[in-house]
Amino acid sequence: MDKGMSKERLLQIRQHKCNPMTMKVTYYQRPVFIHHGYMQWLWDMDGRRYLDMFAGVATVVYLTNSGSEANDLALLMARLHTGNYAITTLRGAYHGGSGMTIDLTSNAAYKFPVTSGQGCHSTMCPDVFRGPWGGSHCRDSPVQTTRECNCSPGQCLANNKYIDQLKEEFTTCVPHQIAGLFAEPIQGVGGVVQYPRNFLRDAYKLVREKGGICIADEVQTGFARTGSHYWGFQGHDVIPDMVTMAKGIANGFPMGAVVTTEEIARSFGKGLHFNTFGGGPLSCAVASSVLDVIKEDGLQETCEEVGTYLLEQLAKLRDKHEIVGDVRGKGLMIGVEMVKDKRTDRLGSRRRRPASDVPVRLQVSRDPLPPEHMDEIFEDTKDMGVLIGKGGNYAQIVAVASLELAEQSDRRTGAQTTVMKENTLQEKKDELDYPRHLNCTIMTCRTRENTHGQVDFIISQVFRLKPPLCVTKADADFFLAVFDQALQNYTERR
Repeated sequence: MDKGMSKERLLQIRQHKCNPMTMKVTYYQRPVFIHHGYMQWLWDMDGRRYLDMFAGVATVVYLTNSGSEANDLALLMARLHTGNYAITTLRGAYHGGSGMTIDLTSNAAYKFPVTSGQGCHSTMCPDVFRGPWGGSHCRDSPVQTTRECNCSPGQCLANNKYIDQLKEEFTTCVPHQIAGLFAEPIQGVGGVVQYPRNFLRDAYKLVREKGGICIADEVQTGFARTGSHYWGFQGHDVIPDMVTMAKGIANGFPMGAVVTTEEIARSFGKGLHFNTFGGGPLSCAVASSVLDVIKEDGLQETCEEVGTYLLEQLAKLRDKHEIVGDVRGKGLMIGVEMVKDKRTDRLGSRRRRPASDVPVRLQVSRDPLPPEHMDEIFEDTKDMGVLIGKGGNYAQIVAVASLELAEQSDRRTGAQTTVMKENTLQEKKDELDYPRHLNCTIMTCRTRENTHGQVDFIISQVFRLKPPLCVTKADADFFLAVFDQALQNYTERR
């Protein structure tokens, strides 16, 4: 195996040439230097194999090179078409890091001390786990929160409350007419946040009453990742006026797009728009091949089947481990939110047996697991052969997003095992006898002040799983065993 530069030299180059924040947010404390990969498997420079559980991530189409470019263009088109300026986004959203889209992004980790907020207003994110309202029937997901509610069938009081907040935003913070609403069908970087089932439907109605258009950011949710539908917005029973996309469209190759109606596109004819490399022949060829594979290999069905299996098994780990506060997601876009301890009552004290027989009403703690504790679990999963990602706004979520090339398999490797030792984990890896690697990325986010009085942003709140769409049930079992062991290791060290 030709290894090229040494790991020491590569690390030295990263430290001197890469953005310091990129180093903090993206890399492990002991970085993994990927040498090559095949399907959902990756190999480092030492020949060690990892399961990749966090893969990269209408009538008129404008082609771009990235999701940021696509959202930048959509923002311009929305303002030109409506003649209005104000844009609304949801708090915690990530819509890009360009000069324009950084205003759409509502996450402090991606903000800089420069003039921003150009006509962009963020409103409360309808997070049914962490937000003030939520219940046990809110999500379009196999797994719900453990919060209680008294909603009757077809009713969602949490959704009504969040819509009231949006109405308040429109009454007090924006002009009478607005340009539009940007929203991800499921928030990605924000921690795989799912809204109440009817939130986007009701929000779209309010936006259109204000003269705005509705933009669905499908950069992370599009191209069959959610399983039940090809596009995330379809799961909300809405039709947006514009859809932006990237990432999955070309499986990591630089490619993005804005899809809109002819009417909106005609408004764009007021000026000249040109993108030198957008829609290049090679990018289009790659994207076309990726779309063929998604269809021909039945990857949408794989996303739904393997994703549902992962969610149901992760829910069992939530019930088993006190530090797992929430499991959520749809298809192969999954988040696991970490908390200090679920055993708290409404006054915030640890759960204990009361002196009398009067029961104590309990609620799930939403105090984030500290980033340094998240890092322990993060590093343990990597050391046991699984790569995951982190995300969220409060330093406690694990995110899972598999690649869409996942193969379906009935092979089972013992997800029900409660204690997995190192040799057992190695045996489980060896059972996956094909040359592939599964990558599950975990993303988290928090802020802290360093010794120089500057703020460091460390994404470390939610473990995010976004594996390749080719991930199998056997791969899922291996990840579950590793993650379970990492959680046990953390508990034993306390």
